[in-house]
Amino acid sequence: MSAVLWPLVALPLGVGAVLAVTEPRYDRRIPAVAATAALATLGLAIAAAVTRPAVSVPLFAGMDAGLAVDGLSAVMVVTVAAVTTAVLAFAVGEFGPDEDRGRFFGLMLVFSGAMLVTVTATTLPLLLMAWEVMGASSWALIGYGWRRPGKAAAADVAFLTTRTADLGMYVAAGAALAGGVATLRLDRLAQATSPWLHVITVGIVLAALGKSAQLPFSFWLSRAMEGPSPVSALLHSATMVAAGAYLLLRLEPLLAATAWAGPLVAWFGAVTALALGVVAVAQTDLKQLLAASTSAQIGFIVLAAGSHGVAGGTTQLVAHAATKSGLFLAAGAWLTALGTKRLGALRGAARTYPLVGGAFTVGALTLAGLPPLSLWAAKDEVLAAARAEGTGLYVVGLAAAAVAAVYSLKALWYVTRPLPPGPASGYDTERRGIRRTARTTPLPLLALTFAAAVLGVLALPGPASWLRSLLGAGGEPSPEAWEFALSAGVALAVAGLVPWWASRPAPVPRTVVRWARNWLFLERTARLTVVRPVLALARALAVFDDRVIDGAVRQTARGGLAAARLARRLDDGGVDAAVRAVASGARSLGRAARRPQTGLLHQYYAQAAAGFAVLVLIILSVR
Repeated sequence: MSAVLWPLVALPLGVGAVLAVTEPRYDRRIPAVAATAALATLGLAIAAAVTRPAVSVPLFAGMDAGLAVDGLSAVMVVTVAAVTTAVLAFAVGEFGPDEDRGRFFGLMLVFSGAMLVTVTATTLPLLLMAWEVMGASSWALIGYGWRRPGKAAAADVAFLTTRTADLGMYVAAGAALAGGVATLRLDRLAQATSPWLHVITVGIVLAALGKSAQLPFSFWLSRAMEGPSPVSALLHSATMVAAGAYLLLRLEPLLAATAWAGPLVAWFGAVTALALGVVAVAQTDLKQLLAASTSAQIGFIVLAAGSHGVAGGTTQLVAHAATKSGLFLAAGAWLTALGTKRLGALRGAARTYPLVGGAFTVGALTLAGLPPLSLWAAKDEVLAAARAEGTGLYVVGLAAAAVAAVYSLKALWYVTRPLPPGPASGYDTERRGIRRTARTTPLPLLALTFAAAVLGVLALPGPASWLRSLLGAGGEPSPEAWEFALSAGVALAVAGLVPWWASRPAPVPRTVVRWARNWLFLERTARLTVVRPVLALARALAVFDDRVIDGAVRQTARGGLAAARLARRLDDGGVDAAVRAVASGARSLGRAARRPQTGLLHQYYAQAAAGFAVLVLIILSVR
């Protein structure tokens, strides 16, 4: 079995690492090598989904590094590998010879490999390692064009925001050890003793919400749009933002083990789906609209996880991955051709490039939840689980679905309008467009569009039962016929109103528009409430270190120098002076002793006589 699983994760990681450091002279071969590696990984993913391999190797004392493909990870490995293959095939024609293709394609494969480890890991240490590689490579991909203004800063914001939430994973690991889960197996975290069980749950939920761009972390996804379009298509459809939602689906038993975690997660997902949907409606940039819609659509998966609807959340995840990756690739194709992603400048783009326009139309209608496309049925699976938890969750989720139809059809309305007079005056706002699409655009775009349209079959009674059996979620609720009809009616009603609303926009208070267009000012709030206080604390600690700790060290040094100077004075004026005095006395005695030594015999006799006389006097005086 391991003959499939080890290559599945080693192939993209190994080939990606090699390509990332390949010399520029081999740039022409790199895209083909990367696409071939991705296609081979897809083949291995399908084989792994069929054979369900599992491997484990010792990592630390009493702790293993485990990989396994079960029902949920079987769906995920195929989804991740398929989207990666399509995105890399599209990207082959997007980068010219002056681009660093080795770094781009290498990092994309490394990121994909890290995601494959994430969805197959069975132990927390291995999951943490993959989580870290995924975060680091996403930072490098978002900041791929780091020489251009704002790219590196955007990557830093995205990385630091998700890293802040990722600290929860480390807290969870420490709490698991303290709570008696010495092996750190994911399927045993729910068995931790109280109160450590609650600490583990808080850490996992925090890390998952941050990675999936849920409130209040959503703003990092806006900054991540500075990356190339293929990066957005991969990171923000089936991988980066899906990782947190996948983790919540994987650890649904952990959420169920506490009374508060499931409802809290469900409400976070529902509110994010609604609030970020409103943010998407207000956007005037196509990629920003798609980014906000990603947070909103992932919110449905989080809602499903909190409502114990693993099957519905999985269907939503897979359908959203195909739909959103296709939409991002279409936006990237227009950006390459027209040099802009502003909605106002993209009027008529679907008519100018009909193949891309057709794919975008199907993707937008799918995202809007129109029947019989995939996200219509997937959302009803999610909403059925939400309704089982409470009517309030269902109502908020249905409202979020209605808002999804608004932002999806708004984007579609713009790109399908007739070309305005002199449309070229609105082009090239981002870069100079080449006025054509790449030859590699059609195949991956059409494949993703087809998948987005038909994956709703997973919500039909027969396939839905099969999926529930695969995931071990047989007892989950299924949507009633009236629920399908209600959501379809809401989506169709919105579809009828959006063209009228888009052509005659109702007056909206400027404050509301500013808040929505600026992503609820979440980044500014984070800077005011987190970044500035942390920096202020850091500056205060630096001052404390300089003036107190370092000052104490300097004062100690000064005292030591003073003591040394005093010791030097004592040495020079006391000990050394005494030594000099003894030496001087010895020299004087030596000189005195040399004076009698004249070499004259009569003087020696006289000295001897004087000595005897003195001796006689001493003897007489003593007696």
